[in-house]
Amino acid sequence: MKRILAVITLGGAGLLTACGPAPTPQQQAARQHEIACLGGTLGGALVGGAIGNQFGGGSGKDILTAAGAVAGGVEGQRFAC
Repeated sequence: MKRILAVITLGGAGLLTACGPAPTPQQQAARQHEIACLGGTLGGALVGGAIGNQFGGGSGKDILTAAGAVAGGVEGQRFAC
């Protein structure tokens, strides 16, 4: 009985969400810009971390990997945003 009540409640919440207003073109553009910024930041961090990982040894390798990830993330954000 509790399972049926939970399914009905979640189904009703899903139907109410579907009845919400459609996003405006401005909201869609803002969402696409946010996704592009996030993608640029994460992509830059991954590439920077991979490049930084090629240098150093021991704990220096870890430091250079982290520094490369930070620098790549900053540059990726500057480029994408």
